[in-house]
Amino acid sequence: MKFPRKLAALSASAACLTLALSGCGADAPKNAGPTGETGKEPVTLSLATFNEFGYENLLKEYETLNPNVTIQHKKAATTNEARDNLTTRLAAGSGLSDIEAIEVDWLSELKEYPDQFVDLKDPAVEGRWLEWKTEAATTQDGHLIGYGTDSGPEAVCYNGALLEAAGMPSDRESVAKMLGTTWDSYFDAGKKFAAAGTGPAWFDSAGAIYQGMSNQMSKAYENEDGTVIAADNPEVKEVYTKVLNASTKDNLSAHLGQWSNDWVAGFQSQKFATTLCPGWMLGVIEGNAAGVAGWDVANVFPGGGGNWGGSYLTVPSQGKNQAEAKKLAAWLTAPEQQIKAFTAKGTFPSQVEALTSEELLGQTNAFFNNAPTGKIFAERAKAVGDSPFKGPKFFAINDAMQQALTRVDVDKSDDAESSWAKFLTAVKSL
Repeated sequence: MKFPRKLAALSASAACLTLALSGCGADAPKNAGPTGETGKEPVTLSLATFNEFGYENLLKEYETLNPNVTIQHKKAATTNEARDNLTTRLAAGSGLSDIEAIEVDWLSELKEYPDQFVDLKDPAVEGRWLEWKTEAATTQDGHLIGYGTDSGPEAVCYNGALLEAAGMPSDRESVAKMLGTTWDSYFDAGKKFAAAGTGPAWFDSAGAIYQGMSNQMSKAYENEDGTVIAADNPEVKEVYTKVLNASTKDNLSAHLGQWSNDWVAGFQSQKFATTLCPGWMLGVIEGNAAGVAGWDVANVFPGGGGNWGGSYLTVPSQGKNQAEAKKLAAWLTAPEQQIKAFTAKGTFPSQVEALTSEELLGQTNAFFNNAPTGKIFAERAKAVGDSPFKGPKFFAINDAMQQALTRVDVDKSDDAESSWAKFLTAVKSL
């Protein structure tokens, strides 16, 4: 899953992690062994996630199957809140949940501290995930720090009622054709929508559009050797400029900071007609737009294909219930459970068996005009190319970029060039 980017209050914990994480807290206990019989004595497991993983019913099911286990679910509202908590408590050496969900954009920095996480390699789960999903969570010496939950193949979600009001087609096939397969065709459709003068904006947030476009770059901010290229990569500046031209010059943006209160309220007040839509966004939209008719999903994505987000379950080595935690993490990330999570919240599975499941492919979503979401996102997953490289500084650089976009699109405190200059300064400070 992928959620808001706000780097406030991270510097102290990040510094502790970077300089001397192992010395910031107590010595970590040894990693748990392979999953196996873990006993029947009563145990309370804590699980920390963020936003919507679709686990509420699954956790009740697990407790029914394992009467000795009680699960305390801690759900952060945003990925930043979860990351703040994780980095602070990792540095302190205590206080983390038995299972901590992490997001792909901070995975690379955590892989630098494998001793802080149980090695989850296990013959019982070998081959469970798409190869790229497992590789992303595996260190150079073979330490697997996380079990994959969802992936984020992207489509475009749209409000068909708003398109109809603008005299545009609203059925899925026609909308997909109208949006086209390039970013130019997507923005051109937005210009036609804006010309109708019906009021709503074409898209919700410049930051969200940038995220979708930048995830199609092979290397946006760093090379594999750690060299930061964000300031010199012409593709980054090109995408930044194109997004802000669409936002400010063509006025296609609703000028909302994604994940802000205004953005959430914008679904109810129908402030925008389209939003980029990885599978996990379905649950977010349905929650925010409850009672609003017209939402649908187009089986298309500008630029061909893209993956936005995707998470993992880790077992911190500071925990006291590592064997039971590993058992729960393995169960939650099994294909059967991930299909149930997709049914609940749209979190599209990353498990090989799940992707060919008739149950998954037959999924529809009543809120989205009974869209065949299982089939749509399975096809969107096939359109995803090679995973972009994201190094240890990705999160911090991308946060600086999102702040640069926000200054122009939302706050309107800077023009594009002055905000870009501030982004360059922020990158140099890293």
